[in-house]
Amino acid sequence: MSTQISTNTQAILLLTAPLIAGRKEEAAPLLKPAEYNRLARLLVTKGKQPADLLVADAAELIDQCEVQFGPERIKSLLGRGFLLSQAVDRWHSRGIWVISRADAVYPKRLKARLRENAPPILYGCGEPSLLELGGLAVVGSRHIDDALLKYTMNVGAMAAASNRPIVSGGARGIDSSAMAGALERGGVVIGVMADSLEKAALAKGNRDALREGRLVLVSAYDPAAGFNVGHAMQRNKAIYALADVGLVMTSDFQKGGTWAGAIEQLEKLHYVPVFVRNGAECGKGNAALIQHGGKPWPEPNNSQELVAAMEKVMNDEWKQVRQEQLGLRVCEETSVDQRGGEAVKEEVLPKEDKESSTPAERLMDAVSVILRDVLSEPKKPEEVAEILNVSKPQVNAWLGELVKGGVIEKLSKPVRYQVVKGADRLL
Repeated sequence: MSTQISTNTQAILLLTAPLIAGRKEEAAPLLKPAEYNRLARLLVTKGKQPADLLVADAAELIDQCEVQFGPERIKSLLGRGFLLSQAVDRWHSRGIWVISRADAVYPKRLKARLRENAPPILYGCGEPSLLELGGLAVVGSRHIDDALLKYTMNVGAMAAASNRPIVSGGARGIDSSAMAGALERGGVVIGVMADSLEKAALAKGNRDALREGRLVLVSAYDPAAGFNVGHAMQRNKAIYALADVGLVMTSDFQKGGTWAGAIEQLEKLHYVPVFVRNGAECGKGNAALIQHGGKPWPEPNNSQELVAAMEKVMNDEWKQVRQEQLGLRVCEETSVDQRGGEAVKEEVLPKEDKESSTPAERLMDAVSVILRDVLSEPKKPEEVAEILNVSKPQVNAWLGELVKGGVIEKLSKPVRYQVVKGADRLL
């Protein structure tokens, strides 16, 4: 893939990314994910895109944005051009590409499943088209014995033999064992990194697979960023979202990233069905995950049995169970692939936006989702209050915030509110 960065992506990097290369004190606080989402909605409602913030006559548009995000904040962040050029040179020299949600090549699986929780920026190396293939997500502990290492590598090898990619997190232990087993068998691997993408891109053991187009490594975090617990937890969402089926090899009980990610998937997100390795030797954590809805791993002995196990849980019965578990309407949107004009159906699923946001911001984002559904057709404030069973003053407060954010618009004679066309578009 070309390392050329689109103008939209340049703008999003300036607004949200730490640009660690040549690091110095930030010009202003970076936009948090929730803040960037609000800015993106504002731009869409004005018929603009992030790139429009970088043109010569952008002063008026920037001033309109700064009404919400603080005086001089947007301008200061956009003024980090030299720091961005240093970072881009560093990434290019290491074969790292950068894309954003505004780019046509951004993975559709992430947009469809994570929605506004999809990272605004993705850094990566290797062939990005692999991110659309799905596969078996394998997760588990960093600390494993030789027997489990060998077992996990064999699962990776079976996936490779069945032409099913392995999706994992790149950490030592289960992640790296599953990935190594697939790569050694000539298979495809998608590595979703929470840290140290730069090191992984340069690692000797990854060179051949990257060159042969069998490995792609991606991260939502700066390629030079070190380990961060919060980043690792957020990375779990993307691992499951990029896969067709999940497999938990081993998990601690009620602690650790593997447990938290699996519980979130089983009880809330429901992106994919999740297998859990079963048996007395697998520990209390694995047994508890099965009690929470994980499916016992059927212990396939070869690639044919692995394919059969995956296909069995990917059928229409699983889709129906997912809808029942959610208790919500799961619908489909049709979008157009900008590269080929092909219509692509994307599932609209509930979204989370907890990273780096306050409780008030998370509440407002949740309210925004509900009101965008309620206000698909114009409604009076009292009608909205009755539908939501809340007071009219509370509804008016919410409506005022969403009008200011460009999500909904106010109509007159009589006073009504409706969703602004295009407010759900992801940038």
